[in-house]
Amino acid sequence: MRRVVVLSFLAVVAALILPRGAWAAEPGTSGGWVGPFAVIAAGIGMAIASGLCALGQGRATASAVDAMARQPGAAGRIQTAMIIGLALIESLALYVFVIAAILLFVQPVK
Repeated sequence: MRRVVVLSFLAVVAALILPRGAWAAEPGTSGGWVGPFAVIAAGIGMAIASGLCALGQGRATASAVDAMARQPGAAGRIQTAMIIGLALIESLALYVFVIAAILLFVQPVK
């Protein structure tokens, strides 16, 4: 299983390092390297941020439910703290989305 993961990672790295489309372009018609790498950076950044936010929200919710089960009297305060924490965790994904949108829609310097 580990070998498959390593080979998949190497295949992705090779695909990113060797952009054949840039070599096949006519001289003077290339748009530069900023555009393709901006798309790749936006996609990878959004994927990492979404995955880590999901893990963080899952752990925060599980801990809050465990705490409410141990002390039902403090459930209101625990729930309030959990909702504030989830909002702060979700803000990471929103910030990365804004940065990804800027990378995708702002025209690079030509």
